[in-house]
Amino acid sequence: MKNVLIVGSGGREHTLAWKLNQSSRVGQIYVIPGNAGTAEIAENIDIDILDFAKMADFAENNNIYMTFIGPEKPLVYGIVDYFKKRRLNVFGPNQEAAKLEGSKVYAKHIMEECGIPTARFSVFTEVKNANKYVENCNFPTVIKAEGLAAGKGVIIVNNKKEAKAAIKKIMENRYFGEAGRRVVIEEYLNGEEATIMVFADGQTYYPMVSAQDHKQVGEGDTGPNTGGMGAYAPTPLVTDEIKNKVDKNILNPLFDYLKKNNLDFKGVLFLGLMIKNGEPKVLEFNVRFGDPEAQVVLPLLENDLLQVAEKINQNKLKEVTLRWKSSKAMAVILASGGYPIEYEKGKTIKGLDEFNNSDNLFVIQAGTKVKGDSIITDGGRVLALVALGDSYQSIYDRCYDNIGKIYFADAYYRKDIGHRLKGVNLLKNE
Repeated sequence: MKNVLIVGSGGREHTLAWKLNQSSRVGQIYVIPGNAGTAEIAENIDIDILDFAKMADFAENNNIYMTFIGPEKPLVYGIVDYFKKRRLNVFGPNQEAAKLEGSKVYAKHIMEECGIPTARFSVFTEVKNANKYVENCNFPTVIKAEGLAAGKGVIIVNNKKEAKAAIKKIMENRYFGEAGRRVVIEEYLNGEEATIMVFADGQTYYPMVSAQDHKQVGEGDTGPNTGGMGAYAPTPLVTDEIKNKVDKNILNPLFDYLKKNNLDFKGVLFLGLMIKNGEPKVLEFNVRFGDPEAQVVLPLLENDLLQVAEKINQNKLKEVTLRWKSSKAMAVILASGGYPIEYEKGKTIKGLDEFNNSDNLFVIQAGTKVKGDSIITDGGRVLALVALGDSYQSIYDRCYDNIGKIYFADAYYRKDIGHRLKGVNLLKNE
């Protein structure tokens, strides 16, 4: 039996623990720092996720066979390189490859060099130059903090006044911290968003089933961007024709570039796509499982995740045949009132006991912690209710017939996750 360690505290990490717990080869699971959900199937360890030395010491002292890195920040800051220097088995890309997420400018320049379809863009390091540029650009347009901003550093603006306010927020007020040292101002792409996550070992890559996230906080895709208010998988938007175009126009040139430049990408590559008139363009690259996409994709994976990770680290992914359930999956996020701007923590969560023993309806926890005999809120996105079923209608009904059974003060959720499925007659048009 192999002991494993998971780094992170959100819904993605609870999903990783949930999935690894299904493996007959996995023994003890530890999570740093974890949440109330991971505490039910693993042992939470209170170490800062950027304290690489302490985490590596823990891995050595507890016979950890493999460490799975959940969030982007440790990857971008070089945890994989550090663990490998300590001769510790770790799943994720190294620091150089993680720049695909850590720097939007770096990623855009690679896309430009490879001819990968993406939005036209300009980069600015000074407020005055950015302000001058938006005097003459077309609207709507997109303004992004250049670095890591926890999925929230993208602002869509509709006029010069909004654009200059966004530039000030990012570059002067440093709302997203050091991520705002530079801004990327890019063409607004409209269409349908989709996600494809990819297992890669540097030589071989295998796309996972597609998903569609719902980023904005309000129903009908309104309001500010969040880390994601819900998702479903697979999405019928990603047809076989779209998959072939993604392979030919995005993945092939990207991985050819990475190999040519000795960038050994091992782990999970996340493609954020915009699709219009059958043509996919890249919105962003991430270098880890998405959240909440992991909550709907990993439950559909039939393979042992530990084995897949082993093969990736051994450069033997080509020996794996990915197997997927024929089911559909949906996750609806229950968030704290006021998220993603201001919200309170410490609210007692009730109703979780109803979802302990079902394979097709279960709770993935994110911003939670244990306090005495209770589980309380400890973040903006508190938990996800995940449903599996044979049809989109069944997972939609299963989520929304049951999410009201979970309660905490000021809880909020979108009531229209999967709403675009109505347009293709896969959900009732109510």
